[in-house]
Amino acid sequence: MNRKIQLYGFNNLTKTLSFNIYDISYASTEREKKEYIEYIDEQYNSERLTGILLEVTNIIGAYVLNISKQDYDPEGASVTLLISEEIMPPDEMDVSCNQCTLIQEFLRGRGKHAGISPEAVVAHLDKSHVSVHTYPEFHPNNDITSFRVDIDVSTCGKVSPLNALNYLIGSFDSDVITMDYRIRGFTRDVDGKKYYKDHEINSIQNYIDEKTLERYDAIDVNVYQSNIFHTKMILKEMDLADYLFNADPRELSPNARLSLRDRISKEMLEIYHGKNIY
Repeated sequence: MNRKIQLYGFNNLTKTLSFNIYDISYASTEREKKEYIEYIDEQYNSERLTGILLEVTNIIGAYVLNISKQDYDPEGASVTLLISEEIMPPDEMDVSCNQCTLIQEFLRGRGKHAGISPEAVVAHLDKSHVSVHTYPEFHPNNDITSFRVDIDVSTCGKVSPLNALNYLIGSFDSDVITMDYRIRGFTRDVDGKKYYKDHEINSIQNYIDEKTLERYDAIDVNVYQSNIFHTKMILKEMDLADYLFNADPRELSPNARLSLRDRISKEMLEIYHGKNIY
C-alpha cells in the first residue's frame, strides 16, 4: 500500500514463501551415483544450510530466537530457525530455547555474520520460522540424478520473506524452481477496518532480479482473490558440462552428447510440469 496505515494492535498477517529447487545431474555408474550423493550431502550439510538461513533472516530484517539442525543418515539435512520481527528484552525470552548458542558457535567458526549477534535473542512469535530440508536422490535403474531443496519462510507482522528470493536463487544450482507465496489472516486499522494485504503484489516475478529472469522461462498460476501466488521457472539454456558428475563431455561421442542432453531436458521438463510426459 502506498500510504502507511495506522493499525489497531499488532499486524496479524501471516506471509509464507515456499521455495523449492531441483538440481539435475548425470552419474553413469553406481560409484558415481554414490559419490554424487556424498558430494551433495557435504556441500549442503546442516552447517552450510544454517548459514544460508541466517542470511535469509538478516535480509528480511528478522531476528533469530532458536536454531534446530540435523544431518541425516544416509543423506539429507534439515534446519529450522524460530524468528521474530523485533528484538525483545532478554528477561522476556523463553529460557527453554537454546538462547543463540548455535549462533555463537557459527560466529566463532565463520567470523561475524552481518546483522546477527548474540543480542538478537528474541521471543518467538507464532508462525514465524525459516526451515530447509534437502532430498538428494537417484533412480536405481537410471543414471539421471536429482537434488531437491525445500525452504519455507513464514513471517508475521511487517517482515516480508519475498526480499530474500534473489539470495535464495543464487545460493543453489537451480535448474527448476517452484515458488508459492500466500498471505493469510487480516489486520485492522484503528477504525476496525480489515486489511487482507499490507503490500501490493500481482506476481512473485516482481521480486526477482531481471537478469535472473532472463535465464529462465517462467509462468504464473495465481489466485488473486485468495492472495495465493505461484511461479515456476526452468532454465533456458543448458551447458552439458554442468550436468556431468566427474566426467568431461568432450570424452563422449557427438551422438552420446545429444542423447544425454535430450534425457536431461526431458527430466527437467517433467519436473517443471509436475507430471510424467515421456
